[in-house]
Amino acid sequence: MFLEFRFHGRGGQGVVTASQLLVASAFKVGLWGQSIPMFGAERRGAPVEAYARISDTPIRRHSQVYRPDVVAVFDPKIVEVVDVSRGLKPDGILLLNSPTDKFEYKFEGFRVYFVDATGIAIKLGLYFAGFPVVNTAIVGALAKATGIFPLEAVLEVISSTWSGRIGELNAEAAKLAYTSLRGG
Repeated sequence: MFLEFRFHGRGGQGVVTASQLLVASAFKVGLWGQSIPMFGAERRGAPVEAYARISDTPIRRHSQVYRPDVVAVFDPKIVEVVDVSRGLKPDGILLLNSPTDKFEYKFEGFRVYFVDATGIAIKLGLYFAGFPVVNTAIVGALAKATGIFPLEAVLEVISSTWSGRIGELNAEAAKLAYTSLRGG
């Protein structure tokens, strides 16, 4: 098994942290992984990308991801300025943060999933600098959409990353996203 991931979001949404959480969750179940941040001169709110690889064998590749198996979109408006399906393999997974399944863009040839990660973050009060933080919800949804590790692995990583109330809220976000994932 060898899966490549690409994350699309805006600066400040936790895109890089999501990539790191995904890989740490894979480590919990004995898989190999890489988290690859893509930094530039972006400001908060500017489009950003991060990448990840997960495998059951050591990973020798160290480049950005050009042909992902999975794409996660943190901000539904980003599809207006970025071709989020660029390079996505046929029948690949496309996860969209959206409160509805009625999306104005058609993504044919992919398994499209929806989760209201923003709604979950707002409900739980997960904000950073005034913006909803959706990264843990996205990782919870990816656990279910891909099936490569159980939700419990994600929850363990979250609880070891954040303590106290912040950890509890982020764990709850992952659980809610896991149980409310739609599509496929």
